[in-house]
Amino acid sequence: MKEITIDTIVNSSISKTWNFYTEPQHITQWNFADPSWHCPSASNDMKIGGKYLARMEAKDASFGFDFEAYYTEINEGKNFTYEFGGRKCTVQFEEIGDATKVTISFDPETENPIEMQRTGWQLILNNFKNYTESN
Repeated sequence: MKEITIDTIVNSSISKTWNFYTEPQHITQWNFADPSWHCPSASNDMKIGGKYLARMEAKDASFGFDFEAYYTEINEGKNFTYEFGGRKCTVQFEEIGDATKVTISFDPETENPIEMQRTGWQLILNNFKNYTESN
């Protein structure tokens, strides 16, 4: 299956954008697609072989899951790649004037329609953009 790519322009410096995307105290503030969900905890051991872990839950506690991934490539401040459940995801940060373009490319899963996956990941990225620009 062809990978899915989404992106956004964050009106923030590349260093702040990178930090807000990778630091657990920030990840918990934006890592959910819908306001009825939240990310109560996150940890990020950002090194090759290091583990990224984010707990994602419905606020009413009706459902939740751990998103766990392991880093395979890191270029500090520029991009990183991780693997999760046999799938791969690359996140790129590109300086565009005073802003930063964030591009995410990931392997789709086979249970849900491609468009649903694209929309879900885009909503999380939009939350990230809004959080970063307002803090």
